[in-house]
Amino acid sequence: MRYLNQSLAVFLTLALLASSATAQPPAAGDDGPRGLRVRAEGAFEGYTLISPLGAGFALLLDMEGEIAHRWEADCSPGSLYLLDSGNLLFLGHRETSSRFQGPGVGGGVLQEITWEGEVVWEHVLSDDSRLMHHDVERLPSGNVLAIVWEYLPREQVIALGRDPEHVDDKGLWIDAVLELRAKPPKGADVVWEWHARDHLIQDFSPDLAGYASIPDLPGRLDINADHRDRPPLSLEEASDLEEVRKKMIALGYAVEDNEQSRDEEPRRGHAPDWLHTNAIDYHPELDLILLSTPHLGEVFVIDHSTTTREAASSSGGRWGHGGELLFRWGNPRNYGAGGPGDQRLFYQHDPTWIPGEKEGELRLLLFNNGWGRPEGGFSSVEELLLPFDPGKGFLREDGKAFGPEGPAWSYSAQGEFFSPFISGAQRLEDGNTLICSGVPGRVFEVTREGQIVWDYLNPHEGERIKIPNPPPPTALFRATRIPVDHPGLGKLGRR
Repeated sequence: MRYLNQSLAVFLTLALLASSATAQPPAAGDDGPRGLRVRAEGAFEGYTLISPLGAGFALLLDMEGEIAHRWEADCSPGSLYLLDSGNLLFLGHRETSSRFQGPGVGGGVLQEITWEGEVVWEHVLSDDSRLMHHDVERLPSGNVLAIVWEYLPREQVIALGRDPEHVDDKGLWIDAVLELRAKPPKGADVVWEWHARDHLIQDFSPDLAGYASIPDLPGRLDINADHRDRPPLSLEEASDLEEVRKKMIALGYAVEDNEQSRDEEPRRGHAPDWLHTNAIDYHPELDLILLSTPHLGEVFVIDHSTTTREAASSSGGRWGHGGELLFRWGNPRNYGAGGPGDQRLFYQHDPTWIPGEKEGELRLLLFNNGWGRPEGGFSSVEELLLPFDPGKGFLREDGKAFGPEGPAWSYSAQGEFFSPFISGAQRLEDGNTLICSGVPGRVFEVTREGQIVWDYLNPHEGERIKIPNPPPPTALFRATRIPVDHPGLGKLGRR
C-alpha cells in the first residue's frame, strides 16, 4: 500500500496503530493505574483543565488529581479555555446529519458558559456548506478565531487544478479562518476571514486556475500536494482501506457512511478532508495566526493584520503578503523544496506560540504525534526557534526550505508515550512543559531536563453525549494547566 495518497494513508495508519493496541502492550508511561501517579518537587502549581472525548462535562483538577470544579454542558466540549471572568469558552459537538462525517470530526457549537454552567453565548455553524471544527482562539478584543471547513463540490475542485483522479463525488473540505464577534445570547458577526481556497496553486494544467511553478510561490498551497507523484488507489488498496475503515468505526474515530453500498466497487477517489486543520493560536504583538495541518505534515503562519480583502490576495497587511503563507514548516516537499526524507512533522497537533529567550525571538511548541516516522512510531514534543527578523519578517533563502533544520528542544522518551492522534503540549511559566498524550488520556509535566514531576492518567469517563460510535472514554483532546493566580479561579474559594 505504498502508493496510498497522504490523507488516506493518515486514515489507514491511525487505524492500524489504534487497532494494534490490543495486540501489543502499551508503553509503560502510558499504562498503569489511573489517577495521580507522580507529584514531585518542582511541579508548576495550578489546576488542570480537561474534558474526556465524548463527555458532556469539563473538569478542573487540583494538583492531587482531585476534582476542584465541574462544568456540565449540553454538548461534548473539545478545545477548552478558561476566561478571566471565570467563564468557560469551548468548541463543542452535537450530533449532526451534515456532509462533514469522518475521522476526528467534531465541533459546530461554540459556547461560553458561566462557572455555574449557564450558557451566556452560543454560536452554531454546522450545515452542509460549513462546519466549525477542532479549535478556536480568543483574541484580546474578545473576538474569537474559528477554524471552519468549507465544502467545495468536485467540479469546482477540478476547475481549481485538482487532478480528477484524486477527487471523488464528495468534493473537498477546504479550511477557512473566521473571526467572530459575539452577539449574545446567540449568534455572531463575521468581522474578518481568510480562506485557503484563495491561495491555491497547481502545475497540473495550464488551462486551469492557479497554474504556476510550485517552488516559485511557497506562500501558496499546492492543491495536489497530498498525492503528488503517487498514482490513485488500486482496487486492492481501496479494499484494504475499507477493512481499516471498519476498524476505525469500532474504535470510535470514524462514523458509518450510508451514501455508498459496501457491495459496490471501492472508490478510487480521495478522502474529502484535505488539510484537517486541527489547531489555531494567535500572537498578539505580531498579529500572527498559527495553524496546524496534519494531513500535509506542516504548520503555517498567516497575517491577521490584513483586511478581509487583503487576506484574499497576495499583498497588504503588516508583512506585505496579504493572506499568503508567511511561514511553513514540517514538510518542504509540499512546496518543492525537499523530498520525503526532509519531512519533520508526522500528524502533529497543538502548535502554540511561546516566549523567546531573547528579545525579538519567535518560538513555538508543538506535539509531534509521530505516525509514519521513518525510525518508528513514537510521539515527541518539540520547540522551534523560527527564522524571524522583527523588521523583515520570516527569512528564507531562495529555493531552500524554511528553517530551522530541527528543534531547539525536544522531549520524546521513546517507548514511554505514544499517541497517534489528538494530544497537545503547553509551555508553563516556570519553563516546564505539560504534555497530553491524548489517546491513553495521560497528562504529565516534564522539566527542561526531561524529569517527570507530575503524572496523571485520566480515570474519568462520565455520561457521554449521543454521537455515533463514541471514542475511547478516557481519551483527551488536550489538557491545560491554569496558574493559581489566574483571575478566572476567583470563585474556587467561594464554593
